[in-house]
Amino acid sequence: MSSDWKKRPEGGGRFALWLIRTIARRGGRSAGRALLYPITAYFLLVRGPERAASRAYLSRVLARPARLRDVARHIHTFAATILDRVFMLGGEMTRFEVEMSGLGPLHEQIDRGEGILLFGSHLGSFDVLRVLACERPDLKVRVVLDKAHNPAMTQLLDALNPGIASTVIDAGQDGPSIVLAIKQATEEGALVALLVDRARPGAPALPAPLLGADAPFPTAPWLIAAVLKVPVVLAFGLYRGGRRYDLAFEVFSEGLSIERRDRSRHLVGLVQGYARRLQHHARRAPYNWFNFYDFWHADDKDFQARRRPAASDLRDAAGAAGADGPAVARRAS
Repeated sequence: MSSDWKKRPEGGGRFALWLIRTIARRGGRSAGRALLYPITAYFLLVRGPERAASRAYLSRVLARPARLRDVARHIHTFAATILDRVFMLGGEMTRFEVEMSGLGPLHEQIDRGEGILLFGSHLGSFDVLRVLACERPDLKVRVVLDKAHNPAMTQLLDALNPGIASTVIDAGQDGPSIVLAIKQATEEGALVALLVDRARPGAPALPAPLLGADAPFPTAPWLIAAVLKVPVVLAFGLYRGGRRYDLAFEVFSEGLSIERRDRSRHLVGLVQGYARRLQHHARRAPYNWFNFYDFWHADDKDFQARRRPAASDLRDAAGAAGADGPAVARRAS
């Protein structure tokens, strides 16, 4: 079970996503949902590494050996959120019932006009964040997306909402270009959304306790936040079945400021604090976990041997924050 998520093929591929999009757009959401059962069966039968990763994670979060029906429910939940992405990206948010929490503090941060880093994860649906456009039509939202790693999703976005696609910050650029693009967006008062839970093997990462064992988390997003000194807000969009989603916003910091001499200690605290919130929401919605690989890097001896910060200077920030997160500059200054 590989710990390198970037080596796994993109779930579904172009044809599967095209098929879901075509049936969903022509036959409606009900017709699209009927497809979820054969899609679930396909993953159960064909995608052995993903099936094994699902079982290993569910055994952790459920605190019991996961059964095949648990894995099937897990994959079905993932497929349901992919289907709903078709409608969300198409601007059809009124189809869904979204219960929001933490909206008041988020509005307070937005009203300061200094830009925000919105940190999400592969727990639940990040696309449900588009409900913010209904609440704050004046808000600029920029999403950091690795187009090269997600070609089918990128093509889907281009087809459904070219306006949103044109505002994507491509994480496939060189590091300095990504950091500068994020900096420019925040200076314009935009909300920059990125996923920060996945650590690429070999990139700077720190271990943090998660569901009973240490897991690696990238340090680069936190170093970017420290450089830009803008508020950091966590977001979790949890699928609750049917048309229902819970969208929770949590102000994590109103502006990070890390002195060089204290950088290692602060990074440990930030990463562990984030891991605690991720664990909290994973237990609230255990089948919303969409990291179908060895997230804990149990077989990665290099990671298991490392128990200290991988970077002691902002200029050494490197790596990726996730499949849809930023590849961050080796020279962020």
